[in-house]
Amino acid sequence: MKKLKLVSILALVYVLNVASMCSSDDDNSNTPADPTPVINTASSGTWTITLYEDNGVNETTNYANYIFTFGANNVLTAANTNTYTGSWSVTSDDINDDSPSEDLDFNIAFLAPAPIAFTDDLTDDWDIISYTATRIQLIDVSGGNGGTDYLTFTKN
Repeated sequence: MKKLKLVSILALVYVLNVASMCSSDDDNSNTPADPTPVINTASSGTWTITLYEDNGVNETTNYANYIFTFGANNVLTAANTNTYTGSWSVTSDDINDDSPSEDLDFNIAFLAPAPIAFTDDLTDDWDIISYTATRIQLIDVSGGNGGTDYLTFTKN
């Protein structure tokens, strides 16, 4: 009789363990997010920076009067009286990293002779907070000092 109870308990534990391993929990899906909708949004039209906040300091005026175009072949231009060229892309983020967004990165890169505000501040792998047809909101949490930067592009 004791053996029958022990076998029944072990069988129940085994069934519960197998059921938990076969769970269909989608929280950690290994399917990367599709960057195409964000790419299509960014590449349609021109944009201005309506917010750039560097670790709590609003520095939006550094980008006043610049018109940004996210063009074909990953060419990014920023134009006012001068035109500066960089690159951009939207890529699937590593779903196992610790970033606030586990979906997509919005990558921006400017090299000299672009203004230092472009090369030091905008050049980064930004996490997408949200996007609509007229606004792209980004965040970057620095790995070094833990500061948080916010960047918002608004469609013209």
